[in-house]
Order: sequence, then C-alpha cells, then structure tokens
Amino acid sequence: MSHISANDLKTKGIAAIEAALSESPEAIVSVRGKDKFVVMDLAHYHYLRECELDAALAEARADMAAGRFVQESAEAHLARLDTL
Repeated sequence: MSHISANDLKTKGIAAIEAALSESPEAIVSVRGKDKFVVMDLAHYHYLRECELDAALAEARADMAAGRFVQESAEAHLARLDTL
C-alpha cells in the first residue's frame, strides 16, 4: 500500500493522491509520521461497500437457516426492545 505524507499532500495536492493510487488501490496518509487516513478511488470504495453488504446478507441468510430470528408484529418488536 502506498504512503503519502501530510506534507506531500499539502504541497502537491491531489496529484500526490493520484500518484499514490496509480501504484495501488489504496494509500495511507501519514500525519507527523503516524498513519492516520486511507484514501482510495471511489470505484474501489463502492466495491468494498458491496463486499460488506454481501457479507451482511450471507450472515442474515445463515441466521435464518439456523433459526436465529424472531417473527413478530411491529408492536411486539417495540415492546421487546423496551425490555432490553
């Protein structure tokens, strides 16, 4: 993963990000020598979000297949949440 210093970001601007992203899909921005942020192309961000949603869907399907769910009315659901 590429690294960009905060100073490079200040002096070179978006060109520093573009250069770093030409080498890898993500780049770490370091501030005072410590890794602080990650920047990435928007398409890569959308891909990661899609992967996250696919994993959540798989987890929900596994819960349903294993019987780990409750079927109830909205009122019963709110009442159960009030007891938590």
